[in-house]
Amino acid sequence: MRRSSKLAGLALALLLPAIAGLASHPAGAADASPYLDDRSTPQSLIHSLYNAINRQEYARAYTYFDTSAVPDFDTYQTGFATTESVDLAVGHVSEEGAAGSTFWKVPVAIRSFMTSGPAKTFAGCYTLRLAQPQIQSPPFNPIHIVAGKLDPVSGGSSLRHAVPASCPD
Repeated sequence: MRRSSKLAGLALALLLPAIAGLASHPAGAADASPYLDDRSTPQSLIHSLYNAINRQEYARAYTYFDTSAVPDFDTYQTGFATTESVDLAVGHVSEEGAAGSTFWKVPVAIRSFMTSGPAKTFAGCYTLRLAQPQIQSPPFNPIHIVAGKLDPVSGGSSLRHAVPASCPD
């Protein structure tokens, strides 16, 4: 009994600095949100992408894209130089199959908080692809983004209302 209370005390002592540290970091700080890397569904991949951006893990964020869908890594990373954090809303995902692949259209809206100036809202769609896992050979290529286009949204609507109802074909 005594040993378990010592262990509980030790666990609490180890956790307190981490818990206290969460409140003192800005929303975009690398350790402010738990690490998330989930490529099991289109929605979870998009959440993982913005988790990487919020944690300033741009190399990880870059890996969610097909290399033909983004510029070189240095250009990609430089694009976030003034981004402090990003809020995300995901809409209804549509799915279609074609020639051994599944494609998803994912409508999103994001609110980007910058190191200076007002927050900016963008909305649009990502297209994701997964080649049938049964027919892939190594290296395995999980769900990834093959296209994306987000445009600025004007007005003060909520993030949820900025999400497109659907994505164009």
